[in-house]
Amino acid sequence: MRRREVIGLLGGATAWPVVAAAQPRERIRRIGLMLSGLTPDDSEGQTRITAFVQGLQERGWMDGRNVRIEYRWGIGDPERQRRSAAELMALSPDVVLAGGNSAVEAFQQASRTVPIVFANVGDPVGAGYIATLARPGGNATGFMNIEFSLAAKWLELLKQIAPRVSRAAVFRYPNVNGTSQFAAAQAVAPTLGVELTPIDGRSDAGEMEHAFSGFMRGPNDGIIVTSFGIQQPQREALVALAARHRLPAVYPFRRFVADGGLISFGADQVTPWSVDFAK
Repeated sequence: MRRREVIGLLGGATAWPVVAAAQPRERIRRIGLMLSGLTPDDSEGQTRITAFVQGLQERGWMDGRNVRIEYRWGIGDPERQRRSAAELMALSPDVVLAGGNSAVEAFQQASRTVPIVFANVGDPVGAGYIATLARPGGNATGFMNIEFSLAAKWLELLKQIAPRVSRAAVFRYPNVNGTSQFAAAQAVAPTLGVELTPIDGRSDAGEMEHAFSGFMRGPNDGIIVTSFGIQQPQREALVALAARHRLPAVYPFRRFVADGGLISFGADQVTPWSVDFAK
């Protein structure tokens, strides 16, 4: 290599730090995340967050480097969720992630412009979060985790695992999702020879025990738990009550089986957090 070429290379090298310093730093993006019906010590919530963070990392987004994630926990408290949504929106996030129906509602009350991505939501059209599944419109979009017709399948499964069942308690949340799921099961109940009794979800284990006692009559009873925001203590209490009274039970998600439940049939609640949002 000739001397002139060496000098040219050295001259260019001395300019590199100056050019690099002149490059603008990548802006750190901010994501607000709220899980509506879970607590910080709930294993299900931690599983979803872990999947979400891993999904971001696989696509080059590292918390603390080029993205910052702000977490809030709804803990089944609507007022707490409204406060948390307002706090997150005040941080000027680029996007927020809503885990559950009530989280979506809280975010939409706080802002109609910040993009909202939801996961584990039932009937977003009927709830008014989006216009249609094909064209959501507004500032919200995401993934639903329940098709109401599954409630009929839960009843069918209950009859398959316990053919003698003639009465079933349907635990539900008293809103449009709970009503619709109960209606879907009720539509097939006569053909299966099962009498259904709706029981609204309780937050207190003692109240759930009382509801069980008021329902039970004999050995041909069963339980269906619909898809609604149940915290870990409630899940464990429902599973324990069913086991204690030796009642066959069908649950909407795998996490109930992980807590000791008999059988579940429903959507994977973790995958949307790791794949779909991070695309």
